[in-house]
Amino acid sequence: MDKFDVEDLIALVRNYNPRTNTDLIRQAYDYGRRMHEGQFRQSGEPYFTHPVAVAAILTEMRLDDATIVTALLHDTIEDTRSTWSDVAQLFGREIADLVDGVTKLTNLQLSGAHSKQAENFRKLFMAMSRDLRVILVKLADRLHNMRTIKSMRPEKQVQKARETMEIYAPLAGRMGMQWMREELEDLAFKVLNPEARNSIIRRFVTLQKENGDVIPQITGDIRALLEAEGIEATVFGRAKKPYSVWRKMQEKQLSFSRLSDIYGFRIITRSESDCYRTLGIIHRKWRMVPGRFKDYISQPKSNGYRSIHTTVSARDGTRVEVQIRTRAMHEVAEAGVAAHWAYRDGVLSKNPFAVDPGEWLASLSERFGEEDHDEFLKHVKLEMYQDQVFCFTPKGDVIQLPKGATPIDFAYAIHTRLGNSCVGAKVDGIRVPLWTRLKNGQSVDIIAASGQRPQATWLDIVATGRAKAAIRRSLREEDRSRFIRLGSELVRVAFEAVNRKVTDKALRAAAKALALPDADEMLARIGSAELSARQVVGVLYPDLAPAEAEVDPSRAVAGLEADRELTRAPCCDPLPGERIVGITYRGKGVVIHAIDCPALADFEDQPARWVDLRWREGRHPPVYCAKLSLTIRHDAGVLGRICTLIGTQGANISDLEFVDRKPDFYRLRVEVDLRDIEHLHALLTALEAESDVAQVSRIRDETARV
Repeated sequence: MDKFDVEDLIALVRNYNPRTNTDLIRQAYDYGRRMHEGQFRQSGEPYFTHPVAVAAILTEMRLDDATIVTALLHDTIEDTRSTWSDVAQLFGREIADLVDGVTKLTNLQLSGAHSKQAENFRKLFMAMSRDLRVILVKLADRLHNMRTIKSMRPEKQVQKARETMEIYAPLAGRMGMQWMREELEDLAFKVLNPEARNSIIRRFVTLQKENGDVIPQITGDIRALLEAEGIEATVFGRAKKPYSVWRKMQEKQLSFSRLSDIYGFRIITRSESDCYRTLGIIHRKWRMVPGRFKDYISQPKSNGYRSIHTTVSARDGTRVEVQIRTRAMHEVAEAGVAAHWAYRDGVLSKNPFAVDPGEWLASLSERFGEEDHDEFLKHVKLEMYQDQVFCFTPKGDVIQLPKGATPIDFAYAIHTRLGNSCVGAKVDGIRVPLWTRLKNGQSVDIIAASGQRPQATWLDIVATGRAKAAIRRSLREEDRSRFIRLGSELVRVAFEAVNRKVTDKALRAAAKALALPDADEMLARIGSAELSARQVVGVLYPDLAPAEAEVDPSRAVAGLEADRELTRAPCCDPLPGERIVGITYRGKGVVIHAIDCPALADFEDQPARWVDLRWREGRHPPVYCAKLSLTIRHDAGVLGRICTLIGTQGANISDLEFVDRKPDFYRLRVEVDLRDIEHLHALLTALEAESDVAQVSRIRDETARV
């Protein structure tokens, strides 16, 4: 049935790991084939050929048995009757968790709506942080799917190719697997712009006819040079991938004929000293192209990459890029972060340049911890796509930053306190504006002053997520002080209205009654309009507090003409307390949307239809429907307890639908009637605190239309 059987796969693993557990691989192979029996790919091939091909790709990185077995089983939980428990019982918890992790990644829609994409990017990094091997299997899975993409529908090809180009190819590159990045990019390029790719291939063929095959000629020249100097090395060359050539043409706005260094050569030496000797030999023979030299041996990349890069004018003036590295460096350059798990002769290879995946991931993701979803998406893409710049402190320490970083980013990369107190900077001894974009090799001296605070305008200047998060945190703290002062004044007025005096003890008692950590937090919320001073008075002196009038649902919105019919938009179900806007419809009156509703984009060019609205102040009755998605444990009495909990929160269940039933959980769609947005937040908090609830979120149905 299979073109590539289990013995072929075991032979590939044995090449680098003679001690492999062949029984485990055979067992996984048989189990996977049995689970996928009767399933076929779009091409008509048996489905199990895909997991086997993914496993074969991972053997090229010399990965451990657990990862190979995960590849064989990676679609069983998703696409067959197999469960996590089944896999754990047969193959152990480690493999079951890896398979489950790949399944969760497969279900992430990384190319969907912007906010959803941002949240899923965060989940992607969480999955990576638990075990980076999950993303290695997912990348191999995507590579095989791209290699066989022709069997998909044309629109599906475009969607997968765009997702590959935007997410998976940059991620492979960021992990140091440049070969995989280049192949993923080129396979996606073949789908997204086949005319451009074919044009470049035709130009390569023409160039070869005109100049002959320059690769073996220059390879021979380099070998002869090194042999004459007694240096043992392996030399090989290649033409760069069509997409790499196309990207350079676009970036530099050059025609193919004016493009230089479309050929690349690698020299693998026996020692680091031979790398530098080889560099000297190459530069003595051929003229170096200024500005194209990078020494990643003395300044390695964060993913462990080490190599010397130089571009020279070689035979007949042909510009070529030359990379020089040792065998150990080359192994890391090929496998990237995956080198941490690489085996040789049955044991984990002790490559001195392989980075610890946990440390690498921490360096990549620590700066995103406090970003909102949109900022997280923006900066994680920046981190994956952009080249790095290396700058020096006055003491000679190296600070690594993304391209486009400023002195403010540099200051925050050293320490948050230095960033917060930054007032100026010197670059190579010259005073420069704080918005200056730093370049490789520059020395940066930060000028700080006590009492200085970050400015809001810095958010538009900095390039790193770490700097943005620190600036926002500082601005929030500054706003908090202002809100506390304003809240104190509002409370004073509210207390005077009922002939009471504000005391620290009264404020502490009110904060405790409102379940807030301290009086300052309560005052800050009053100052920021999240809480009213009247509520504080009501908590302490319920008999004295003025009664809050209940708002008539028919007059719940201000800004509307008395005779206009009003409807809540089903796409966003706006609740009192949310910012709203109205859209007029002929024959339907006015439909109110939440201000952040995606459906409003349809009316951007129709300003005459927009109506400025707001909810009236006061206590609204619980008549406003909101939709919730709930995932709860499948066990006796759980559903009843959840319904009771919703009732105790003063919310009425108007509809309940089972979306998914699994042996261990239920997924429900629940419609509840609420007073306002605060009522919703209180209900969500209560449900999240319930141990039987695995997930709860508000549903906004963007497909629903008026």
